[in-house]
Amino acid sequence: MDLQLTGKRAVVSGGSKGIGLAVARTLAAEGADVVISARGEEVTEVANALAAESGRRVLGIRADTNDDSAVRAMVEQAVSELGGVDILVNTAATPWSADKNVSTIETTDDLMRGEFETKVLGYLRTARAVVPYMTAQGWGRIINISGLAARNAGSAAQTFRNISVSAITKNLADELGPQGVNVTVVHPGMTRTSAFTARLIAQAEAEGTTVAELEKSLAKNTVRRIIDASELADVVAFLASPRSIAITGDAIAAGGGVPGPIYY
Repeated sequence: MDLQLTGKRAVVSGGSKGIGLAVARTLAAEGADVVISARGEEVTEVANALAAESGRRVLGIRADTNDDSAVRAMVEQAVSELGGVDILVNTAATPWSADKNVSTIETTDDLMRGEFETKVLGYLRTARAVVPYMTAQGWGRIINISGLAARNAGSAAQTFRNISVSAITKNLADELGPQGVNVTVVHPGMTRTSAFTARLIAQAEAEGTTVAELEKSLAKNTVRRIIDASELADVVAFLASPRSIAITGDAIAAGGGVPGPIYY
């Protein structure tokens, strides 16, 4: 299937590593020109590597999504360099770690504020910056990467941030749909990234086992294997394309299936 992404112009926040990098790589491979934004100075080197790999324009722009002025400047530069923006994929968020898995009673104000500031307001800031360009041209796609923790209790802050992203997504979709902009949220589950693999390599060495065995033990999803970031990126690429016109405002679970519950 031709996703009709050739010549589309995309911004991927948090695009220098992990899921964001996989999404940027897939969009470029499908013919899009891409701006990847991230806080770290590695963003330029990563962008140059993707450009050489794909043959498309891939630019790296440093920006912290906690800073509204930095986000607006990044989008303005992206528009100046690429001539516009058609696609926004939000992936910039602080990684979730085991030390944050505290009970609801033990959840501090600072933990909740931090999660809201970075993942929730950060996504909203980038959306606010790109929407005027999308509505002016009558077409756009916004894809917010959230997480399956939105559907489970167990960590108040993690659930809160992911549900909040879904709420922003639905509100944007209803407001922008009549102007040609589709907005969706994707919920990954456990996903294989370079950081994930590095952790398993260290664990395998410490425990005298293999990465494959560790992955097998961790894969509790329906397909019983870890979903790779590149496979998640394939889902995002479809949602970013004109082919996805029938989908907006909805949450797409992309974790290989959740045994048991029926979602309808």
